[in-house]
Amino acid sequence: MKRIKVAFFAEILIEDFDGAVRTMYQLIKRIDRRLFDFLFVYGAGPDDLYGFESLKVPALTLPINTGYTMAIPALVTGELKEELDRFSPDVVHIATPSLLGSFALKYATQRSLPVISIYHTHFISYIDYYLKHTPFLIGKVKQMICDSHRAFYNQCDQVYVPSNSMKNELVNIGVKAYRMKLWQRGMDNHLFSPDNRNVEVLQQLTGNTNPTILFASRLVWEKNLETLFRIYEVMQDKHPEVNFLIAGDGVARKACEARMKNAVFLGKVDHKTLSVLYASATLFVFPSVSETYGNVVLEAMASGLPCVIADGGGSKDFIEQGINGFKCQPYDAACYVEKIAILLKNSTLRRQFIEEGLEYSRRLSWEHLASVYFDDLAEMARQHVLGAVV
Repeated sequence: MKRIKVAFFAEILIEDFDGAVRTMYQLIKRIDRRLFDFLFVYGAGPDDLYGFESLKVPALTLPINTGYTMAIPALVTGELKEELDRFSPDVVHIATPSLLGSFALKYATQRSLPVISIYHTHFISYIDYYLKHTPFLIGKVKQMICDSHRAFYNQCDQVYVPSNSMKNELVNIGVKAYRMKLWQRGMDNHLFSPDNRNVEVLQQLTGNTNPTILFASRLVWEKNLETLFRIYEVMQDKHPEVNFLIAGDGVARKACEARMKNAVFLGKVDHKTLSVLYASATLFVFPSVSETYGNVVLEAMASGLPCVIADGGGSKDFIEQGINGFKCQPYDAACYVEKIAILLKNSTLRRQFIEEGLEYSRRLSWEHLASVYFDDLAEMARQHVLGAVV
């Protein structure tokens, strides 16, 4: 039986780099080699991807966020087209509407190939943070991104969106609803589980047995860190006995340490360590509104950790207000502090949030989501063949 060939384009394929890349690896690790053959094209990543063919494209580090790179396909256009034609894909997967993504879309269009994409990153929400010192540019740049997204995604045959909130936002900027399909993220309930609770680890980190608020994320400004700072400051004034534990690293770490002097900073931690922190902390706070999905919120819920999060971005879809967590006006620090105080005092409500959060997280399975993805690839390839025959 002829295997279905998929050309997979992504900026970064460094395992565990961020939530988007972790999602990609959940699919990559489940490829059935009897049915599929993949060619990976990317800017940053390993030299070998589980034995699949791969092409590394020259990339530049982004000046606004030194942890990220952008592939520059214009430097190797001829070689890329030659290798892609040799591979002869049936379907094109594009992770990001970047320069590499645009190259892939143009290639697919010229050869009448079906295109699938996953909406991983909510770029529009980043603009307020990166252009905060030039506010007169914010509206124009947002409009440019909206126009670019509309043009890009309306040329894709299938766009996976992680939440209804994200789908509605994309519809509002002109992306056709029929092109989008709700495709959430899975959860490893063996890795993230209340069974990983270890209060001794937490005591060693904090030096006490007081309640601990956990924040886990890359430390970059688009995570609404200014609101986190204000939450911390008010809590220090009203509830100084509460610990703040920060797991993550990034360009804003020094600023975070300067503004949250009594917080415990762990830097980037692996998933096994993070699972213990989730299961052992008292509450999870997450004011970010830039998430397309918000893996960390779901990981916290799966670990039995009550959440107080922003009522914005894709994460808000996880929380049913007052049932399995609290949502706050994104930039209202007083709201977060109020909800934190309620949970610290009310053990019954805290237990309810834990149980409801666990029930919600159990509904999501990577096996099911991967099955949907590979079934869709197969159907797209079949339709392409039928169209070519007609």
